[in-house]
Amino acid sequence: MNKPDGASPYLPVQAKLLSRREETTDTTTLHFRAPAGYSFMPGQFNMIFVPGVGEVPISLSGNANNRREIVHTVRNVGAVSGAIAQTRVGAFAGLRGPYGTGWPLSEAKGKDLVIVAGGIGLAPLRPVIYDVLSRRNHYRKVTILYGARSPRDVVFRDELGKWVERGDIHVEISLDRGDSAWLGHVGVITRFIPWVEIDPVNTVAMVCGPEVMMRFSVRELQTLGIQDGSIFLSMERNMRCGLGHCGHCQFGGDFVCKEGPVFSYEYAGERLMVQEV
Repeated sequence: MNKPDGASPYLPVQAKLLSRREETTDTTTLHFRAPAGYSFMPGQFNMIFVPGVGEVPISLSGNANNRREIVHTVRNVGAVSGAIAQTRVGAFAGLRGPYGTGWPLSEAKGKDLVIVAGGIGLAPLRPVIYDVLSRRNHYRKVTILYGARSPRDVVFRDELGKWVERGDIHVEISLDRGDSAWLGHVGVITRFIPWVEIDPVNTVAMVCGPEVMMRFSVRELQTLGIQDGSIFLSMERNMRCGLGHCGHCQFGGDFVCKEGPVFSYEYAGERLMVQEV
């Protein structure tokens, strides 16, 4: 975000909450007014600050082509994220960023694209989908695979329905467990990966979700023949300062907030398979 020369990078900019939408019982999408000149790449994140409570890193989940708003989808899992999720329309939060690397959209141009998301992991990939749909002719086959635990855990429900209805992309949605009203697929989303029709040599895959889901997704994508250097993961773990100073997000020899959160499996895969790295 634009700041006066000499201003501390730790100093947040105030952003007014314009609207909010409850995605699930514990997940909320917040639309903030963007400061002048703000821009981001799909895959980056902001640090969001609530006075007297603290700050946490949250991925950007809106349209990178919309410079008027900053959109974050927040799951209430702690004191800070809970305070952010409960921000009232018209109130302000502090924002720092954007930080981190983005998804490799330029590398995916002219190729097949497979997007695999689990639960709220769809939020960091949502800007990718917006960008791809706005430039649909830049990509070949586009496949979106989304999984959630149950019907009550599905985020961006209305948009998912619209994406399913489009004729120029392929979308599969599956739940770990359904209910009497759910008429779709039941089972882990990774079981659909072997059935994706792609040219593996000319395919880029982007994956975000729980780490166990990402591990199994990588294995299935490898089985399809996709190269490790063309499989990208969002590794949002333990980030705290956003600037690589505190060390909480150290991932082997890297800091996730600086070198990530998006890594290729070729670069970070061995570490991903080791617990507590």
